[in-house]
Amino acid sequence: MSEIRVEPYLPDEDYDNPAMVTDFYEFTMANALFLKGFKDTVMVFDMFFRKNPDNLGYSISCGQRKLVRFLQNYHFTDRDVTWLRYKGMSEEFCEYLRNYRWKGDVYMMKEGTVAYPQVPMVRIECDMVGAILIETYLLQTMNFHSLIATKATRITGMNIHRPRNVMEFGTRRAQGESAGNDGAYAAILGGCIGTANCLAEMRFGPSVKAVGTIAHSFIEFFPSEYEAFKAYADTYPDNVSLLLDTYSIFESGLPNLIKIDDYLIEKYPDNPNRRVKSARIDSGDLARGYKRLRKALDKAGKSYIKLVASNSLDEKKMINMELYEGAHFDSYGVGENLITSATDPVFGGVYKLVAVKEADGSYTPKMKCSDSVSKAIIPGKLMAWRLFDEEGKGQCDIIALDGEEFKDGDEIEVINLDPDAYHARRVVKAYHIEKLLVPHIIGGELVIDLPDIETKKNYIRDQLENKVWESELRPEMPHQHYVDLTLKVAEVRAEMYEKLHGGRI
Repeated sequence: MSEIRVEPYLPDEDYDNPAMVTDFYEFTMANALFLKGFKDTVMVFDMFFRKNPDNLGYSISCGQRKLVRFLQNYHFTDRDVTWLRYKGMSEEFCEYLRNYRWKGDVYMMKEGTVAYPQVPMVRIECDMVGAILIETYLLQTMNFHSLIATKATRITGMNIHRPRNVMEFGTRRAQGESAGNDGAYAAILGGCIGTANCLAEMRFGPSVKAVGTIAHSFIEFFPSEYEAFKAYADTYPDNVSLLLDTYSIFESGLPNLIKIDDYLIEKYPDNPNRRVKSARIDSGDLARGYKRLRKALDKAGKSYIKLVASNSLDEKKMINMELYEGAHFDSYGVGENLITSATDPVFGGVYKLVAVKEADGSYTPKMKCSDSVSKAIIPGKLMAWRLFDEEGKGQCDIIALDGEEFKDGDEIEVINLDPDAYHARRVVKAYHIEKLLVPHIIGGELVIDLPDIETKKNYIRDQLENKVWESELRPEMPHQHYVDLTLKVAEVRAEMYEKLHGGRI
């Protein structure tokens, strides 16, 4: 047998093709199925998650915009093909990938939709190669965006109907450049009013507004704190925001703050806009500092100066300051606890094969059973619906086979997916019902107008204020949203589990 010569691959640290953000097993599987003749076999995968971050009552589905852009630009380069051949993929498979374009169908929740465990967020239907090879990028994108958008709604107070002005300050502590940029975008969707990240505004536009003023180093650079304040005020007289805790908030920062504001009044007596706008504290007992500063500034006739807090804040620290200590800062800068969702840094979305399309157009359900019933997936080509009660709030989500249809006013018999439910089988009335999975890409072509950032931000706010049971929004021990199966789905699942695993669910 003649020796097989493989072209060596030389690494390039600057190379970047998102299609190669792929776990290697996806290539080994796709190559094997390709060689076995399944190149054109159409697979259906669902992406869903099993629990809400922090075990709370809801999540926000986010990342759709980036996923759509990825799929519409999906391709492999000569460098990719060279590397895959070097890694042992077949010549036929490598050459097939050289001209491959993504031509599948994507049904997803609209970006910003309130989402719940077990309910499909994304449904992919595509030829075998396109279905298998996008798993890692899809999960990375949907998981991270959903994680940060969900965390942001809690930090900005969207979920408790106590909105806060929060600036996202986490880029320097994000897990890499892409996390900083994507996290800023997701944080804005979740209610933030700005980000420290300049590239994020350059990419996403003025809705992802870059904000910021000065750091301690600027103040340290000058011979005195007052001179630093004056230099900044002279440079930006219309946007004077100062940092008070470089040396001492009350012995130095506060007196110099008042002095600078008086200086601006004297310099610009006829321009009330040229005054100190705000002052930030980044250390010490923030609640106590707020109350002392507010009292002193009000006494000095400077109630127009707003107060800003930062320093490892999260939603619990802010609500404690507000409710128990009466410290209501005008705005907050939140960094690592937002951009990493520090209290629960993993959004556990998974991507599972649920059906294979046959030559006659029918779909054969597929199922991972597992020895743990909680991990037994829901098989079949599915559609998710949200059923609203008489007050217009989401009463439950229903997982149905794709061909099942419902309309307003229907009474639907369902099986509660929770194995501990006391009344597992029940009838629910659809005062109003909507499909949750809407077509985004059909045959590789975009079929939906993607809304702008402000529209998506308002969409999230409207749901949390008007379309979600308040008991699901509780920070402690929230109601767990009802997720039900239609009788057809429940029977398919039970029969497959019995056949494949040997027992009924």
